Amino acid sequence: MKRITGSWFDFYHCNPYEGDTWNAATQQFSVNDWDAKIAEMAEAGMDTLILLSVALHGKAFYPSDVMPLRWDMLCPDPLEAVLTAGDRLGLSIYLGLGFFTTPIMGSLSLEGDPSPIAREMAKELASRYGRHTSFAGWYLPVEAAIYGGYFPENYIYYANQMSDFLRALGPSKVLIAPYGTRSVKGDSAFITQLRFLDVDYIAYQDEIGVSRTTFEAVRETFLRLREAHDLADKPLWADIELFRFQGKVLYPGSVERIIRQIEVVSPLVDKTLCYQYHGLMNKPGSKAHAGHESSIELYQGYMDYVRSKGLL
Repeated sequence: MKRITGSWFDFYHCNPYEGDTWNAATQQFSVNDWDAKIAEMAEAGMDTLILLSVALHGKAFYPSDVMPLRWDMLCPDPLEAVLTAGDRLGLSIYLGLGFFTTPIMGSLSLEGDPSPIAREMAKELASRYGRHTSFAGWYLPVEAAIYGGYFPENYIYYANQMSDFLRALGPSKVLIAPYGTRSVKGDSAFITQLRFLDVDYIAYQDEIGVSRTTFEAVRETFLRLREAHDLADKPLWADIELFRFQGKVLYPGSVERIIRQIEVVSPLVDKTLCYQYHGLMNKPGSKAHAGHESSIELYQGYMDYVRSKGLL
């Protein structure tokens, strides 16, 4: 059994409905608030953090010369704030290279070369923040959609082109997090795709939060993935979904459900990430609370569980 050791976070959630319970709070975070939130996640056992995106709808979350339009944030440079906190705490932080367009996923055919804006933003990020020891790599937020058991070929082209470009800039690690996990075949054709897919880490969404599968099916899927990744000689990561939908808004799932997700998936993978601590968990009395009050209950239940199992 493995505890959750990584999480996504965002400066403003890419879907304003989904992030309705925390977007307003996050926009008002100061430098000290971001330091406190990152420290809170580290205290909960997170050593790896993935920023969902560095921009959204043509506006950057940091002072950018490439994309002059800015999101209205109290913190003058939240990216500098979280990387500085990550340096202090010894964390690995991956920067989400998006979302630059509307709609946010853009076009793989346009972005896969990669696009000029992706190139320029990546160059700027590497130049501006490359000194940070916590800046461990890149996350490609244009999600892979596994259909009919396999990665689309145009996605593999996109990911490989991006990886080649990003590794030349540094840092060198690249992470993706596919959905459609439930359809994975795990056969020789899929293994061939894994060998050709030039990314370092693949964190598959468990799809429990979106109610697209069952716990039994998740176990069978990750068993297939474990065998395929071993044969392809690639690490296997999981992205378990902490949320539930209430209408269009994301709220914390029940403690019992999250524990079962951990117990089903974590023994089969090398690392367990979650989507996401930020907004869905808050330590009681948090100096930087962001999310519904039920996030405290999920935090307490999860921490009680990992301590009872000797996982923290």
